[in-house]
Amino acid sequence: MKELIKVLIVDDEPSILMSLEFLMKKEGYQVFIARDGSEAMDIIEKEVPSIILLDIMMPNVDGYEVCYHVKNSLRFEHIKVIFLSAKNKEMDMEKGYSVGADLYVTKPFSTRTLVAKVNALAINVVSGSAS
Repeated sequence: MKELIKVLIVDDEPSILMSLEFLMKKEGYQVFIARDGSEAMDIIEKEVPSIILLDIMMPNVDGYEVCYHVKNSLRFEHIKVIFLSAKNKEMDMEKGYSVGADLYVTKPFSTRTLVAKVNALAINVVSGSAS
């Protein structure tokens, strides 16, 4: 069932992109990667992922803008957004949730914990589409 779930990873840090891509593929997800917010928007339009792992601080279009766009579009509002950010102040997290994030994970993060959170969201995606 996981192979039907599309995960988009958006980060401008190549090492994070590569390690998360490896982890998500190992979990059996269909994975797409973007290096900035504008590239992410193009992939969201074409692929309509189920889950987005989204960095906040990126060139061109930041993660807040991407999340806001996703959550305020009838076509995309079902997409689960997990922010992955070095911005760890309370106000940063509040802003993330206010633009519609489903989860906010601060960097550095445990990959095991992140995979567990993605898997938990994926269960909701699968059960939500089945009902």
